[in-house]
Amino acid sequence: MQRIVPIVLTVLVALGLLSSSLFVVDQRQFAVVFALGEIRQVIDKPGLHFKLPPPFQNVQYFDKRILTLDTPDTDRFITSEKLNIQLDTFVKWRIVDPRAFIRSVSGSETIAADRISRSLRDSLNNEVAKRTVSDVISGERNKVLEAVRGRINEDAKQIGAEVVDVRLKRVDFAAEVQDRVFDRMQSERKRVANERRATGSAESEKIRADADRQREVILAEAYRDAQRVKGEGDAKAASLYAGAFGQNPEFAEFYRSLEAYRASFRNRSDVMVVDPSAEFFKYFKGSTAAPVGKGR
Repeated sequence: MQRIVPIVLTVLVALGLLSSSLFVVDQRQFAVVFALGEIRQVIDKPGLHFKLPPPFQNVQYFDKRILTLDTPDTDRFITSEKLNIQLDTFVKWRIVDPRAFIRSVSGSETIAADRISRSLRDSLNNEVAKRTVSDVISGERNKVLEAVRGRINEDAKQIGAEVVDVRLKRVDFAAEVQDRVFDRMQSERKRVANERRATGSAESEKIRADADRQREVILAEAYRDAQRVKGEGDAKAASLYAGAFGQNPEFAEFYRSLEAYRASFRNRSDVMVVDPSAEFFKYFKGSTAAPVGKGR
């Protein structure tokens, strides 16, 4: 027994030293090996690794994954129009250089997030001050965020971090300027509406005038065509009359005399002073009526 106990103790001590000398690095982590407070090694590959047992060396782990900086508070900024707006943002960032991260912020994610937040506010203030509310909301929103991300990323490199993305969650007007902004938006919409109504009225008058012109042209062409057809018909009728009357001139003369009588004695009140023996009444005489009847 006196020999077994020392052996067991030796084995236990050896196992303890071995377990304290071995450590596992996850694929989502950086492992930094310290020796007496100084950085000896940075391990970014996953697997089983060896170090000296404490207190000679110890290991500290840092997250490789993308971290989110999202505070519940909104920040106030002033646009180029001197209007106060409130921006709610969030930042995606990660650790890329554990050595610089430890030296600059003592390896604290809280201190790093605070520094990124201050840089974010300064960058947003510079960019928003150069633009209008419309630009920040929609017009140049992507340009603003890209410029802000570039500024923050330059500052983040100094602490061994990288800013992956910056986004706006919400843009609100400050309470004291909301009514003024909404009134301005309403007046702008009314101005645009009036301009469009005026443009529409002008287009309506133009279309109406063009339609009237086309109507006059169509009526004129129709009248022209009608007169042409009427003239052709009259010419054809005259030609037919001429042909028919040419076959019997005496009947033609008698027919024209009847037409003259009808036109002259249309009303009972008509009065004519004519010599009874005039040529006008020759077909009223019995001596000339018989030949006409024979001709007919």
